[in-house]
Amino acid sequence: MAVKEKKIPYIERDISWLYFNRRVLQEACRDDVPLLERLSFLGIYSNNLDEFFRVRVASQTRIAEWDGKQGAKEAALARVIVKQISRLNAKYQKDYEEGVRKVYEDLEKENICLISDKDVTEDQLEFIHSYYSDRIDGLIVPVRFSSVKHLDYESDQNIYHAVRAQRITATGKTAFEYSFFELPVQNCGRFVRLPDKDGKSYIMYLDDVVRCALPKIFAGSGYFNFESYAFKFTRDAEMEIDDDRRSGILQKISKGLKSRKKGEALRVVYDSSMPHDLLRRVIGKLDLGLSDTVIEGGRYQNHKDLMKFPDCGRKDLKYKPMPPVIQAPFMETGTIMERIREQDRFLHVPYHSFSSFVGLLHEAALDSNVKSIKITLYRLAKDSKVITALIGAARNGKKVTAVIELLARFDEESNMVWAQKLQDAGVKVIFGVEGLKIHSKVVHIGMKKGPDIACVSTGNFHEGNARTYTDCIIMTASQRISSDVNLLFDFIEKPYMPVHFKELLVSPNWMKKKFISLIDTEIKNRKDGKEAYIKIKINHITDQDMVAKLYEAAAAGVTVDLLVRGNCSLVTGDLPENWHLRVCGIIDRFLEHSRIFIFAGGGVEKVFTGSADWMPRNLDNRIEVVAPVYDPTLKQEMKRIVEYGLRDTRQGRLVDGSGENRPWTCENPLETGSQDALYDYYRTNR
Repeated sequence: MAVKEKKIPYIERDISWLYFNRRVLQEACRDDVPLLERLSFLGIYSNNLDEFFRVRVASQTRIAEWDGKQGAKEAALARVIVKQISRLNAKYQKDYEEGVRKVYEDLEKENICLISDKDVTEDQLEFIHSYYSDRIDGLIVPVRFSSVKHLDYESDQNIYHAVRAQRITATGKTAFEYSFFELPVQNCGRFVRLPDKDGKSYIMYLDDVVRCALPKIFAGSGYFNFESYAFKFTRDAEMEIDDDRRSGILQKISKGLKSRKKGEALRVVYDSSMPHDLLRRVIGKLDLGLSDTVIEGGRYQNHKDLMKFPDCGRKDLKYKPMPPVIQAPFMETGTIMERIREQDRFLHVPYHSFSSFVGLLHEAALDSNVKSIKITLYRLAKDSKVITALIGAARNGKKVTAVIELLARFDEESNMVWAQKLQDAGVKVIFGVEGLKIHSKVVHIGMKKGPDIACVSTGNFHEGNARTYTDCIIMTASQRISSDVNLLFDFIEKPYMPVHFKELLVSPNWMKKKFISLIDTEIKNRKDGKEAYIKIKINHITDQDMVAKLYEAAAAGVTVDLLVRGNCSLVTGDLPENWHLRVCGIIDRFLEHSRIFIFAGGGVEKVFTGSADWMPRNLDNRIEVVAPVYDPTLKQEMKRIVEYGLRDTRQGRLVDGSGENRPWTCENPLETGSQDALYDYYRTNR
């Protein structure tokens, strides 16, 4: 564990992330998780790790290789972190390979058989050759290693095979030839289902289908005795040093090294049985350095494809369906906007149907009393109904404004396409503020008559995410909230204009100061003998000031209970006995994504929800919004979400800084996991 300048126990962000991803792996190894869902968790773990290396490890590696006087301290810390990452990754890789082996073994017990090119029968081989002719032939063109200087043309999104074959030279001697090719997963998928036989389903990796067809792929080359081994690599994603590092020198380091490190490979995972002479060519063409990661893996790489493993019709091996609940107020006669004017409403997706939010936008697009719609968009679904509603509103003469974040990581291209479509339809598109990502999720619907309507969400307005991410959307006609939301759009357009928000907590200027003030109030109330507690559900806590402030609150006797899904820099494993500071991390079928903040308030409880985590990037370098929840019913709903999470001993894990992820314990545990309990509650209390 690395400790920063402030003398407080502190886990570096990237180390805590590895501990989080290990919780995903632990879920994949649980016998009580449905078998096909375990495969999906293995895929999620692999995909998470790829992105982590592309972005976070790439940034740390660039810093670690800096050799200038300025930034020497940061470079030394980065070298320590990269070394820790390498050690933990190697350890978890062994657990991962064992997890994959165990799941495949359990699949066979369920008559779902994964077979390799070495196991096929004559009938299956005939099917494979037919499949190759119909689907693969012409998609693979091998490239000789000797023909390329570097593997700089190839994408790290793909899987590659390195091939060693033999040929007869002009002198009659036998010689090796070395080549590689990309596996055509984009065209064919990663798994091929063979015909069922004797009540069993047979699945092959595309890798093995291709291995069976190597003589056809190399037809006319004169090669024979083929050996094919998989490998994958990860490139520097070419992102700037992440904005959670506030020192200007680090930005200079990034700028100075970016051109040299542009897109270079920094990790390779390869089949451990690959012959050394072939491996030497792979490593050489990737130009890997001493600080880069070289990992021995199994026969198959890029396990993110396990998220799309064929279910073979075995619904019994998956989670039971949880169809979203449509709340009674949204099913009654009248409009959704009328229901919101009656009382504040909220959606908790995916338990509640996201269609109610889309329905609100469609109503606004048609309602003659609506004069304007303003919305912030960070990520969007492929076939976005939200976009359809906004375009419809613009065509109906509404003044529509969409703030689109062009730097949403890995969605930059998609967001540019959507921006153009909106502009073509007459929507005013704003691309935000230079140097400040707009991560807030808000909507303002301006009315000609009557109160305006505002929405504040913890997650993206994204139909796909709304099926798998737990997020809260507050819908209100409260003037004090809606006027602040409207003011936010003025702030985005003119960020240097003096603005005072009366209700919203908005970063980068006011949010952190307000949260610190709320914690200070709890400390004071505790000293005054009043009840004092803090309950928070959040994705990440890494900001040093907030970490220190939570320690200070616990030391003062404030009860601090946290639900933290991902990065957590708090160390709670060795605190004084009189401190109550506990952190629970939950991994389950849905990705926990909502942010809820509850403070005792000296008997007048204060509840907030919004888009911000407690990371420097959210509090100091992004436009984020957190809103107070005033409606008593909605307050209770928010509290229920947090309290159910804190009572979840089935899915909860103790996040204490050790990385052990031991089971969570509490005095009054739920009978089921918190996600099941919430769904049952919503289904019976529409």
